[in-house]
Amino acid sequence: MIRHVFSFALVTMSIITACTPSRREEESAGQSKIITAGGTITEVVDALGYSDQIIATDITSTYPTTMQDLPSIGYRNQIKAEGILALGPDIVLIEEGYLNPDVVTQLKAAQVNIHVFTKPTTVDGTKKLVNELASFFDEEEKGKEINTSIDTDIANLTTYLESQESQPKAIFVMARGPETVFIAGDKTFASEMFKLAKIQGSATGFDEFAPMTPESLVSMNPEYLVFFESGIQSVGGKDGLAAIQGIDQTTAYKNGNIVSLDGQYLSGFGPRVGKAALDLAKAVRQ
Repeated sequence: MIRHVFSFALVTMSIITACTPSRREEESAGQSKIITAGGTITEVVDALGYSDQIIATDITSTYPTTMQDLPSIGYRNQIKAEGILALGPDIVLIEEGYLNPDVVTQLKAAQVNIHVFTKPTTVDGTKKLVNELASFFDEEEKGKEINTSIDTDIANLTTYLESQESQPKAIFVMARGPETVFIAGDKTFASEMFKLAKIQGSATGFDEFAPMTPESLVSMNPEYLVFFESGIQSVGGKDGLAAIQGIDQTTAYKNGNIVSLDGQYLSGFGPRVGKAALDLAKAVRQ
């Protein structure tokens, strides 16, 4: 179902006033109306059993798929305080740095019950976020269960990798159309996922993302090219990759070694992080 980004005028409303440590202390009776901003937060809230209380979320919150049927507050710089306030949430849970600082200031000035969490970039960070949200919802035991499941997934990944001798070379390509293509370097979700999956990252020596050039791509010559599914779609599918200069000269392209995974699944570092790393590890060892 196509999600609609709602733009709302600021309306007069009654909003909860005090920020307290526990969600149950805040909302002792009935269900809370929750808005989440950040796909990983949404995933953890769902895993804790509270997704039915989410009334709206952002564009990155694609899992579970039911979240895509909810009103969307937008994406990062698009998100306005007025749109959030008009929905009348009891609680707003946001990823640190996801909203513009002035939007956060406006929400706090309106006495919105807002809580900020750090988006994880490692497995330990994932488990820390699970613990923090589990504590917020007074669901510590459930949080322990989720983290135990993550440990099991990582153990399964380790077992699989112990049976493999190869350590393929790959790069992650961020595509937003054939003219807007970047390569992930160090200190990115991709470099961390590659470490988990024991993949040699061909793009090194620079941090974050850099524009891809034909020369750099050919010199890296990866055995595998890894994309988001949305990235592949933005260039017209796998057949459209040839339009990106340099790709057709790589070993990856010549051998048809093109891997695409759901963006939130691969980059979110949510409760499914171990499963995502295992899927990636298997995809480059077929």
